[in-house]
Amino acid sequence: MLNKKTIEDIDVKGKKVLVRCDFNVPLDREDKSVITDDRRITEALPTIKYLMEHGGRVILCSHIGKTKDKQSLAPVAKRLSELLNREVPFASDVIGEDAKAKADSLNDGDVMLLENVRLHPEEEANDPAFAKELASLAEVYVNDAFGTAHRAHASTAGVADYLPAVCGYLIQKEIGVMGDALNNPQRPFLAILGGAKVSSKIGVIENLLDKVDGLMIGGGMAYTFAKAQGGRIGKSLCEEDKLDLALSILKKAEEKGVKVYFPVDTICAEEIKADAETCVCPTNDIPDNLEGLDIGPESVKAFVDAIKEYKTIIWNGPVGYSELDIFANGTISVAKALAENKDAITIIGGGDSAAAVEKFGLSKEMTHVSTGGGASLEFMEGKVLPGIACLLDK
Repeated sequence: MLNKKTIEDIDVKGKKVLVRCDFNVPLDREDKSVITDDRRITEALPTIKYLMEHGGRVILCSHIGKTKDKQSLAPVAKRLSELLNREVPFASDVIGEDAKAKADSLNDGDVMLLENVRLHPEEEANDPAFAKELASLAEVYVNDAFGTAHRAHASTAGVADYLPAVCGYLIQKEIGVMGDALNNPQRPFLAILGGAKVSSKIGVIENLLDKVDGLMIGGGMAYTFAKAQGGRIGKSLCEEDKLDLALSILKKAEEKGVKVYFPVDTICAEEIKADAETCVCPTNDIPDNLEGLDIGPESVKAFVDAIKEYKTIIWNGPVGYSELDIFANGTISVAKALAENKDAITIIGGGDSAAAVEKFGLSKEMTHVSTGGGASLEFMEGKVLPGIACLLDK
């Protein structure tokens, strides 16, 4: 549970409030001024509107893209202006003259946006001087960027050394929903884990084995488990150095009475392409020239039937190479099964699974779709997230 102070625990009237949002939205490949999915902006609106309505002078900051991209947040300022139905002034810098001038000219209830914080290398280095300079723009700090809460950067954690720090509604919701599911789930409780690598999910699996009743494994990581059990997996993804670990996970699951679901059959192809010739093979007997790229029809049926039996379900990672439609059937089927299980609390743990649910138009059917891939993974691992640890306790 979240025992941190929120925006409702502080008085913001007449105060400049620095709000760290996660405006790392996807942009059109050809036209970088076009936002292709504004969910991360709309998720931040409840916090922004609350602060404006309570007389705060709101200074928004975020990163966008990779550091090397040097992408501007200008498209976000434009979209925010449309969503708030008022002009959102956009500073051409982060801690420079324009940012300071625009912050100083704010009135109660006004809002502005700073340029991409990652244009400064000091941001990711969590440089104290940069954090102090950023903090000097405001009198209160609000973190509402769950997607970067696992990063100890200047704008996510560093500024809290210089300002009273609380969380916004989005972080409150993320931690509340996922925290309740992990610590007090309606049973039976199922975790569905996919994606390419076992190594990126080791901590999650080990933490969840103490909490769940069922564990469903798909995606590339399934083939490491298949090979560990003596299977023949062709050219499928495999982490050779994690075979012993896979066996130890299975042993621990058995000891704890956790039911494990594996794909029994697999959609295979010689190469990953949209018009590949596919065939169905047993997951533990894939010919040397083929690669497993999605769960097969028997596995789809077994997974879908099993999902109906559970009351709390957390899903992180697609169960096939879902970027290509030809290998997306397993992931779509899992998403639909979750959407149709109206008795269950269904939580999508950000990243590729959130993108898949969004792509298939099923996000509104889920109890909660996390805005943070890496952050939700680390939260499921039981790790302390720096961007939340730095906030004031209640």
